Amino acid sequence: MPYFLIQVGYTPEAWTAMVKNPQDRTAAVAPAIEKLGGRMERFWLSFGEYDLIGVVEMPNNVSAAAFAIAIGAGGACRTFKTTPLLTTEEGIEAMKQAATCGYKTAMAAGPSTAAR
Repeated sequence: MPYFLIQVGYTPEAWTAMVKNPQDRTAAVAPAIEKLGGRMERFWLSFGEYDLIGVVEMPNNVSAAAFAIAIGAGGACRTFKTTPLLTTEEGIEAMKQAATCGYKTAMAAGPSTAAR
C-alpha cells in the first residue's frame, strides 16, 4: 500500500478544546483511516508550521483524498496537507524509468539559433 505524509495545523479553537481536555487525537482518527482500508504508521506532535505530522498507509489516492476531505470538513484544522511518499526502491525505479522515458530538457537541445 502507498504511504502518505500527513501534516496538520490546528485552529485556535481546536487548541483551546485540547488544552481544556488533553487527548490523543490519533485515537479519534484511527477508525476513519481503518474504515478507508488504511493503517496508521506513526504520528508525532510538532511545533512550527504544523502541529501534528504522521505517516499513514492507504490503499490508493482516492482513499487518501477521502480522509483529507473528511478532516477538512471537520473544521478543527486550519491546514491539512497530504504528500504521497515513495519507498527508496520505488524512487530508484522512478529514476530508472525517467532515464528511459524520452523526455529532453530544453537545456539538452544546445544553443538556440533564434538568439543569433
